[in-house]
Amino acid sequence: IRHPSVGPVEQNCKRSVMRTDFVRYHFNGTLLDGTVFESSYVRMQTHDSLVGEGWLIKGLEEGLLGMCVGEIRNIVIPPFKAYGEKGSGTEIPPQATLVYDVLLMDIHNPKDNITIEDPVVPESCTRRSVVGDYIRYHYNGTFLNGVTFDTSYQRNSTYNTYIGMGYVITGMDQALLGVCVGERRRAIIPPHLAYGEKGAGNVIPPSAVLVFDIHVIDFHNPNDKVDIKIIHRPEECNDTTEVNDLVHYHYNCTLMDGTVLFSSHDYGNVPEAVLGMDKVIDGLDEGLRGMCAGEKRLVTVPPHLGHGERGATGVPGSAVLVFDIELVSFQKGVPPGYLFVWLNDTPENLFETMDINKNKEVPQEEFAEFIKMQVADGKGRMKPGLSTEQVIADMFHNQDRDKDGVITEKELKLKVDEDNEKKEKRHEEL
Repeated sequence: IRHPSVGPVEQNCKRSVMRTDFVRYHFNGTLLDGTVFESSYVRMQTHDSLVGEGWLIKGLEEGLLGMCVGEIRNIVIPPFKAYGEKGSGTEIPPQATLVYDVLLMDIHNPKDNITIEDPVVPESCTRRSVVGDYIRYHYNGTFLNGVTFDTSYQRNSTYNTYIGMGYVITGMDQALLGVCVGERRRAIIPPHLAYGEKGAGNVIPPSAVLVFDIHVIDFHNPNDKVDIKIIHRPEECNDTTEVNDLVHYHYNCTLMDGTVLFSSHDYGNVPEAVLGMDKVIDGLDEGLRGMCAGEKRLVTVPPHLGHGERGATGVPGSAVLVFDIELVSFQKGVPPGYLFVWLNDTPENLFETMDINKNKEVPQEEFAEFIKMQVADGKGRMKPGLSTEQVIADMFHNQDRDKDGVITEKELKLKVDEDNEKKEKRHEEL
């Protein structure tokens, strides 16, 4: 048997054909005079076979041994290691010497598991993926010969899936376990852990080994909570933010790989939001609570507390977001539905206290003077985020029940008393 290599052989050939391996190869089979008796190219399908198990003529089995993927061999087989004295059908006469030009496309062993090669793990890795995590990753999918069959980069969109739950081929499920955010790795997946003997449509041939070059963008678990890391906190921190407070803050928003999505510094003004009022995504709202003015935090928000599976303008679906935030200032808030709250006990006779000129009625100017005085003396607080004049005008409008431009003692009611009356009325109706 003569089998010189007449084509390029991979210089970094890490594996060659051994007995019990399964191979996929193209070939032209000719007689010594050049007559073609069979060709896989005509069928447009590789010939697939185990080696060393008697599936092939002896000469071809011997000629395939030691081949690397991409290698081309010219294998000349004498008749006693081919079809001998009987020949085969009408194509191969008795005592024929056969010539096979073989191109090896693929090789694996039925006992193979997945192989992980060339992992590049970021130094900052503090967490590795586990079963049940949801992962976003880019990939290039190729065959062993380097031909690409699929790539997420061409779609400009990550592939997103749960890990270890059967949503992807078994080999990929295994390859995505134990990865870090930002990690790159190559996974070589044998067919019995990929698409098997059937392949997949016109894209994946039967019994094909698949090679995936993977880049992990991010992953999270559906049970993840907001992660808050305090970067800086002022030594004097006597008051912190809570629900209903109006906060002013700067932020940079990035993906886990550092890709910048938004920055408040680009907008020319300091963003503001009332906490607990659905003004920002839930995760950021939570991350802004309990902060001192001047405090800096790094807040990591899983997608179910961010923009969810659909994402938003400029935000990919199912993306984990990282907010680098600084609380510039904040104003204490009031409960929902309130425009003003008393910080101390309400004056015993509120109307008399408010009626500065004692004429039994309070116009808006007198009302405004009284409310401003309570705020200045630290006895009361107005709803933040609105102008003082707007809040006072709304408060006066609510109390001037007959709309005659003045408030009388009969009209004046505290918000808490109004709420209690409404509750009692509902109770009576029930």
